[in-house]
Amino acid sequence: MSKKTHSLNLILEQGTLPLFFYKDAEVSLEITKTLYKAGVRVFEYTNRGPEALENFKLIRKLVNEEMPDMDLGIGTIKSVKEAQDFMAAGADFLVSPIVNPKVGQLALEAEILWVPGCMTPTEIYTAQENQAGLIKLFPANILGEVFLTSIKDLFPGQLFIPTGGVELTKENLTGWFKAGVSAVGLGSKLISKNVIENKLYNELFYAIKEAHELVRNCR
Repeated sequence: MSKKTHSLNLILEQGTLPLFFYKDAEVSLEITKTLYKAGVRVFEYTNRGPEALENFKLIRKLVNEEMPDMDLGIGTIKSVKEAQDFMAAGADFLVSPIVNPKVGQLALEAEILWVPGCMTPTEIYTAQENQAGLIKLFPANILGEVFLTSIKDLFPGQLFIPTGGVELTKENLTGWFKAGVSAVGLGSKLISKNVIENKLYNELFYAIKEAHELVRNCR
């Protein structure tokens, strides 16, 4: 099985892709440990600050040493340089808020998963042309489930993951899965600013457990 297929299968099986960034390396490591303890086996660290690359390297080391069955992706990858830096640091897959075909080609050559962010049918088509295994509908709260319902017949067989403002409610999750998504991206609605800044790791553990149970019931 290719690395690309492995990462994709993990996301589809888990049904969620948790994602976060925090400037403090120690807190980032503790959140990673909590994710793993709660049963997460694939997540995305986001390239949202100057500390991201060094923090990512530390997380990669932790995952290698203590979490051999975890896939670690990097998000908010917009440029080739960013992609190259994080691939060199050991990213298992790349997630983007945009469609940069050059980033897609890098991922293709490295045989890793690329998940570009799309907001229009043209962007989805461009992503497909560059072999995106999974397409991120972003920002999900602006697009809404009705967008996917309206366009999915244009792209038969394409796998989608909404990210950005997905609500952890039965109504919202059921709507997305009914519309045809394969998994949901969960950022601040799951790993909240309050949890991060106050180091509420136990609270996060139970929130992850609840979120995964909710997703299982809504799929």
